Amino acid sequence: MAVPADMTTRNLSGKFHMSKELSDDSDEILRLQGVGWFTRKAIRMATLYLTVKHFKDESGVEHIDIDQVLSGGVGSSNEHRILDWEERPHEDSVFGAVLSKSRRVPLSDVEHEWLKKDWLDESFDDGAIIYTCAKSDTAKSGRTWFTSQTWGFELVNGEKRYTRHIHFEGPKDEIIEIRLVYDYGE
Repeated sequence: MAVPADMTTRNLSGKFHMSKELSDDSDEILRLQGVGWFTRKAIRMATLYLTVKHFKDESGVEHIDIDQVLSGGVGSSNEHRILDWEERPHEDSVFGAVLSKSRRVPLSDVEHEWLKKDWLDESFDDGAIIYTCAKSDTAKSGRTWFTSQTWGFELVNGEKRYTRHIHFEGPKDEIIEIRLVYDYGE
């Protein structure tokens, strides 16, 4: 289901679920991140639900807090993105120890072409898109990978959808680029 016509990345608050039919396959990324076969198969069968709370704190800094739940009791996790470009550690139930940082940037500051493609104007706030980076905390996890993402809206099959473009770099310099597409509402 399309997002409301007036929705912008100034406020992503709402409920979403990932569209398996419209999203690219993420299994190889999960494998390279060290996610086991059984867990990957369970994730593939489950539906990912997001509850997003987007706000600015008393200092005017943007926060995007996301509660993620996989159907069927597969698991849940939280993403707390503070758009200030400060690297923060996170212990993720699927990916293990992760370091991440987030901010808004103009597309000219985004390195990979895949992350710049197909965005609607509603994806930008004062000319800047949501840009996040995450990497394995190799010292804690024993794994090495890096991902950069842009978040926004694009037309998918003629409908305005919330999407994420992902550029992934694996432990042996593998490069995988995918798009995740989300339906709005439950």
